Amino acid sequence: MHLYDLLLNNREPLKILFTIIIGFACFMIVLRTDKLFRLSYHQGIRYFRNAFFFYGLAFILRYLFGIFSNSLMKFVFEFFLIMAGFSLFYSLIWKKFEIPGKESYSSLINWRIFLFYILSIILVILDYIWETYCFMFGSQIVLFAYASIISYINYNKNKGKEFTGLYFIVMLLNFIVWAANFVVAKFLEWYRPIVIGVYAIDIIIFILLLYTVLSLTKGKN
Repeated sequence: MHLYDLLLNNREPLKILFTIIIGFACFMIVLRTDKLFRLSYHQGIRYFRNAFFFYGLAFILRYLFGIFSNSLMKFVFEFFLIMAGFSLFYSLIWKKFEIPGKESYSSLINWRIFLFYILSIILVILDYIWETYCFMFGSQIVLFAYASIISYINYNKNKGKEFTGLYFIVMLLNFIVWAANFVVAKFLEWYRPIVIGVYAIDIIIFILLLYTVLSLTKGKN
């Protein structure tokens, strides 16, 4: 328990380190996937990029706003986390709603994304009213369970395409992380030693995703 005591007694430096690592990983993923999008103009990559833009904002703003207001911090953090999940899911199914060659000019400001903005706000408000995170957890667990199934089917159909494997990894890891966070929140009441373990898993997953994206985009400049 000495390690946990050391970590618990140095929570602020750990928060800063955690934010820097996650923020850097998201920044690099956004940068590399944006370059790939500009080469291919593939809309799935475009929304995949946006997802990590939202993830980066969520973790960075959580730390910054947490200094001044816990209520604002929770609202902003949850909103951008949910939007990141919706963006990842939409990057998987965008062809069902957009005609190739007639895509929206902006991937952040269009009527489809506005629907996700509104739904995210509704989920955040419901969590605020009932003083829970269940709406966020429930929506993301269901979303990524479904996304994992779709991406696995796509992977089996298109094993020669590199990004189908990446999608399956991303969706599955997100499902695992959301499920783990739900268990910690609902049944372990945010028991701090376990929370530290979940944070460590978050860091490992984001670094793994960064490594995977860097490997797949290597030389594609």
